[in-house]
Amino acid sequence: MSKIVVALGGNALGTTPSEQMDLLEKTAKILVKLISDGHKIVLTHGNGPQIGQIFVAMEYSANGEVKTPLMPFAECGSMSQGYIGYQLQQALQDELERQHIVKNCVTIITQVLVDPNDKAFQNPTKPIGMFYSKEEASKISEEKGYQFVMDAGRGYRRVVPSPMPIDIIEKSVIEQLVDSGTIVIAVGGGGIPVIKTDHIELLEGVEAVIDKDRSSALLAKEINADMLLILTAIDKVYINFNTDNQEALDELTVEEALEYISKGEFAKGSMLPKVEACVDFVKSDPSKLAIITSLEEAGDALKGNVGTRIRGGKK
Repeated sequence: MSKIVVALGGNALGTTPSEQMDLLEKTAKILVKLISDGHKIVLTHGNGPQIGQIFVAMEYSANGEVKTPLMPFAECGSMSQGYIGYQLQQALQDELERQHIVKNCVTIITQVLVDPNDKAFQNPTKPIGMFYSKEEASKISEEKGYQFVMDAGRGYRRVVPSPMPIDIIEKSVIEQLVDSGTIVIAVGGGGIPVIKTDHIELLEGVEAVIDKDRSSALLAKEINADMLLILTAIDKVYINFNTDNQEALDELTVEEALEYISKGEFAKGSMLPKVEACVDFVKSDPSKLAIITSLEEAGDALKGNVGTRIRGGKK
């Protein structure tokens, strides 16, 4: 039996609440299989589309006829944690009931400490929210000062800072719950980014989105997890990806992963942060294991049959 932090990719979630609930029914079946095999798991997830949609809705309402209060970005992040966590929690509880498994499941609204001097605040890179045409993005940028980038060839999306996570504020309660056998959903969307104010070190939310894989790796270290399992849209990590000579990687040492990173083998917006998160988790303890694979292959990946496995030390 292992303690595993499972990071769900965007393919496990939808862009609307109804679409998401449908997808989570399939996701829950796969996750409950891991639980029925005896593993203790903490689930993390992204929130890029969701937090963007919530903020746009709040902003629209604040500028409309009713004039509701404008909701700060950090509060929008907490809302996304709440509603994604609620749906994931419900899907898991329903599947546990179907399989006659008695387990508690809980969502922890999670804050993650970041450095206010992180250079990411001067260079926004994290896409959030809806896709826009170039003309729509230019108009919004002129009106509101937002920055936009082309994302995956699908259109333009707003970008916000993505600082590095330093500490998981609720790590102790997360560890206590998972060690007691509770299924924990935490660090949603990479966590709500907070800083400590200068004088008395009170926490304060900031406008940013932390990479959920990096936060998941930090959480895995802080709760002494045995394994980090990153679930994405493909079965393995590849070099020369999407070329005639692409090559699947079954196993990687930290040294090999760092060499491929230095050669630019992994795309910045997709596989790079996943591999870096895995390296960060295993590098200080060769007994730890990180796996990158698809949601559908999660069970087989834990048995060593599929996926890319990353360990510290040498082969």
